[in-house]
Amino acid sequence: MARIPLSMEPTGWFQVAWSAELAVGAVRRMTYFGREMVAWRAASGTVAVFDAYCEHLGAHLGYGGHVEGENIVCPFHGWEWNREGRNVCIPYESRPNKGRRIRSYPVVERNAAIWIWYDVDNRPPHFDVPDIFTDFGDNKTADDYYPPVPAATLFRQQLEIHPQYIMENGVDFAHFKFVHKTPFMPEFTRHDFSGPVSYVDFTIAFDEGATLEEATSGVESINAGLGCSVTKSWGMVDNRTMPAVTPVDEYTSDVRFTVWIGRKPGEESGPITDYGKTMADFVIEQFEADIEIWRHQRYSDPPALSRKEYQGFTALRAWATQFYPDRPAVRDVGSDKRKVVS
Repeated sequence: MARIPLSMEPTGWFQVAWSAELAVGAVRRMTYFGREMVAWRAASGTVAVFDAYCEHLGAHLGYGGHVEGENIVCPFHGWEWNREGRNVCIPYESRPNKGRRIRSYPVVERNAAIWIWYDVDNRPPHFDVPDIFTDFGDNKTADDYYPPVPAATLFRQQLEIHPQYIMENGVDFAHFKFVHKTPFMPEFTRHDFSGPVSYVDFTIAFDEGATLEEATSGVESINAGLGCSVTKSWGMVDNRTMPAVTPVDEYTSDVRFTVWIGRKPGEESGPITDYGKTMADFVIEQFEADIEIWRHQRYSDPPALSRKEYQGFTALRAWATQFYPDRPAVRDVGSDKRKVVS
């Protein structure tokens, strides 16, 4: 596969786990953006994500490190670090080392997931992770849906996929008919790329024989940067989805997909039912069809767009540029040779 001519270190929020995967006191190893990291949950329930190595002598906190109260303890010499990455205790000294700090990442827990803010220059967050319920303004809550984790999720590791692919999918009206076998191509009713959080809405149907003129269903999406997207479907099976693509290294990303299926009227709270699982599997199957395309795709720059495609794709790609570091891009030049171009 050709090297993707886009930085694999875009700025933004990226999912690194589902909340249920990190119990109180747990320490979880992970690799994202080419960096070894650890996620850990303090006694208060708060999650922290660090670079993995102790600033004392470089021990990896994910191999034997443990949580005590609100701190993580290095397995090598017992140095304790708080959630901000600051040393708060050296057990054989009277005071901590205030001059060293482990790089920590801003963390948000939302939509049953753990998100970190990544920026190559360590700038603070300037937009937020959308809430899959409150931000659509329809008074629905998580209680109206089956809990999605783990039964209604998909996790694919280290695929040759870039986060921008999924955002471009949202303005690609033509692929719905050919990849998802919809009876007609959707009509977009909203393209708003005026800020770091964008909005894309369209009318769509999956029922055989449906027509655009008579369509009474559609999708609304909120895209916070390139790594975080939430969608709401209306007029069809009540579902909300959360696709997330997080770069692992220069070539690959982890892909997660979470599906909330609306409960049947009058149904009380409880775990996901056979109905909910069947509907979630159908939605996941549609997303898997996209993944199969993306993982073998060559990023086309500039693309050969048709007249109808031009406005959506050019607007999205212009919007996406704000999330990339201001530095030379590395482009594929064939085989294993790489050239930096300004």
